[in-house]
Amino acid sequence: MLDPRSRAEAEAAVEAAEAALKAAQENVSAATADAEYAKSNLERIKRLYEAGYVAKETFDQAESEAKRTESIRLSAEAQVKVARSELEKVRASLFDLTSGGVKNSHRIVTILAPVEGRILKIHRESEGVVNSGDALVEIGDPGKLEVRVEVLSTDAVKIKPGTPVLFERWGGDSPLSGRVRIVEPAGFTKISSLGVEEQRVLVVADITSLPENWQGLGDEYRVEAQFIIWEAKDVLQVLASALFRKDDKWAVFAVENNRSRLREVEVGQRNGLIAEILSGLAEGEIVITHPSDLIKDGIRVKQR
Repeated sequence: MLDPRSRAEAEAAVEAAEAALKAAQENVSAATADAEYAKSNLERIKRLYEAGYVAKETFDQAESEAKRTESIRLSAEAQVKVARSELEKVRASLFDLTSGGVKNSHRIVTILAPVEGRILKIHRESEGVVNSGDALVEIGDPGKLEVRVEVLSTDAVKIKPGTPVLFERWGGDSPLSGRVRIVEPAGFTKISSLGVEEQRVLVVADITSLPENWQGLGDEYRVEAQFIIWEAKDVLQVLASALFRKDDKWAVFAVENNRSRLREVEVGQRNGLIAEILSGLAEGEIVITHPSDLIKDGIRVKQR
């Protein structure tokens, strides 16, 4: 869409390009006439040369002139193609994007969507000057949502493409399943809600649950993601708050006959809340969480 000054300049450029095309076409006509004359003259001189009436030099000159005029004709035709392309180029700047029959139609522009989908966001709601490259609307397909999760870089190194994901607290009755597609190779710094600088990484995951189970989700909706980086069956586990360090090993206080008993344990996988116990405890045993300095091996304890 052009303002009046730009439109006038473009129309003048079109007129100049049309004049250049006509001049090039006239040059083709003149060059064609010269080439045809030189060709007929060559044929006449050739017959005289073969009959012995003219010298070979005269024949060579006529042949050279025929080749020269033919080259000029071809060059003139090429100039016509160049002039025609230039005309199409400047005409494109005046191309009317509007439907025909509308008064002052050059002030109304119809913009076609490049893809199928729904309008997700409108960036320009009112009329005004729009620069080249300005966003007008965002278009997307809600049926092809992806989930972008900000993960601490220390956790992102444990996540690989194909890692299963559970999406919770999205508004539905049950979690949605997903799978990691991309772990971004570059991180970024973000200030947490506590004012701490954190290095985070974007992890992109696809929802693998049936589409009818998450039709209510839309663009930029909030979900919470849990990445399953390890899983096993029949895992013995305790709360991480029950663990503490004893020398260079892990230990817990178990409860036997209402007395605390110090147990050294071997810890496997941990997620910050619970820990896998490989040895040192049996299923069903009671342990003390958040043990204070008052808890010693063998003292009497009572369950609250």
